[in-house]
Amino acid sequence: MSEILSRRTLRTEVALVLLLSLGASGIWALLRIINLLTSHVSLASQTATMIGSITPDRPWLDLAYQLVGIALALVPVALVAHLLQRSGEGMSGIGFDGHDARRDGVRGSLVAAVVGGSGLGLYLVAWNLGWNVHLVVSALGPVWWAIPVLILAAVENAVLEETIVLGYLLHRLDQLGAKPKIALVGSSLLRGSYHLYQGLGGFFGNFAMGLIFGVCYRKWGRVMPLVVAHSVMDAVAFIGYQTLHGHVSWLP
Repeated sequence: MSEILSRRTLRTEVALVLLLSLGASGIWALLRIINLLTSHVSLASQTATMIGSITPDRPWLDLAYQLVGIALALVPVALVAHLLQRSGEGMSGIGFDGHDARRDGVRGSLVAAVVGGSGLGLYLVAWNLGWNVHLVVSALGPVWWAIPVLILAAVENAVLEETIVLGYLLHRLDQLGAKPKIALVGSSLLRGSYHLYQGLGGFFGNFAMGLIFGVCYRKWGRVMPLVVAHSVMDAVAFIGYQTLHGHVSWLP
């Protein structure tokens, strides 16, 4: 009976964590793509903004909005850390620690170089084929804090996604007895789902990224290299867009 209760508790825990974080984002993104596809306007002619200014006329208040948004987005990570600590595993149970920082950095940088470059190419192809919306990565104005905020946003995305969708979810699914391949596909589908706001290309590209990251996580047993990889990829994309948009012809 205690084993059944434990499994039931874990299932409830996983469901609540996801519905309070990226699972909810996936639901909203699904509704958005349905809206986009039924609006009688092509995907490529529609726009989605990832990081936008909230009060552009009051930059200090805008900065406060940005920092508070980043901090609150990480609350689900704190919840996962609490749950893992309470169950006696801690964040080290999914490899979120600094015990092997040098190797994590090297591995993460290599993954970022391979996946990041192909990801940019896939986005450009998908947009030209009409499978993606016009993605405005950064709509921040020429304020002094734009680059630091973009870097913080990149790290926030990486920590949130890789901790919950990769480390925590796969760890808990293993404990629930899910087959590794099914767990990996499920995690990747979740990753793709909350990127549906970008269009169909965003879904398939991030699904593929989820498979690659999942295989790496299974091989290394650590989530930190993937946090590094995701941080580097997003930071380059955010800062590159902020710097190059309007100055190069190939960037939509």
